[in-house]
Amino acid sequence: MKKTLDLNTWNRREHYAFFSQLDEPFHGIIADVDCSKAYAFCKREEQSFFLYYLHKTLLAINHTEAMRYRIEDQQVVVYDTIHVNATISRADHTFGFCPIYFQPDFAHFAAEAEMAMQKIKDSCGLCFNDECARDDVIHFSAMPWIKFSGITHARQHDGRDSVPKISVGKCEQRHGKMLMPVGTFVPHGLVDAYHVHQFLEHLQIELQS
Repeated sequence: MKKTLDLNTWNRREHYAFFSQLDEPFHGIIADVDCSKAYAFCKREEQSFFLYYLHKTLLAINHTEAMRYRIEDQQVVVYDTIHVNATISRADHTFGFCPIYFQPDFAHFAAEAEMAMQKIKDSCGLCFNDECARDDVIHFSAMPWIKFSGITHARQHDGRDSVPKISVGKCEQRHGKMLMPVGTFVPHGLVDAYHVHQFLEHLQIELQS
């Protein structure tokens, strides 16, 4: 479900109009989050660390209203629930796009995600289809081989893309903590640095719970 915002009364109408006319309306922020407790829990309980932090990411995304805004037909809509289109790696080092639907319960989410991911691993090519092109998602990629401090994304600059791109990199032990870089790439007309802060703050809370 989604609802359309009234741009005439929206307090961000000037921000939306200004940034929407730019050649590159997206901005990116890289920050480390402490995933020590989450990593230890997954090791202890033999859970997938990838699916665990992906689920926590979706919880934080859905908790942050600005991350649920999308631009559709020159209108701003807000979705009730955001899912994920993730890149899933294969043994031959290619990847495919994998739609995974959000479930509040982690066990339910993980079970459905495992089945969706296995289909991608057993296939070839990008697996891009209409389901992957939905707006009520985030685009998510994990790069556990790289401790990055910056990232850009390939995308079409046609004014229609408003889906946040979230990337995570290689975890690193530092000062007694397991830190994970999180890259957040979002449309500035919808999401400011403060809203990224809200998302990262809630993600940190989720990873420590």
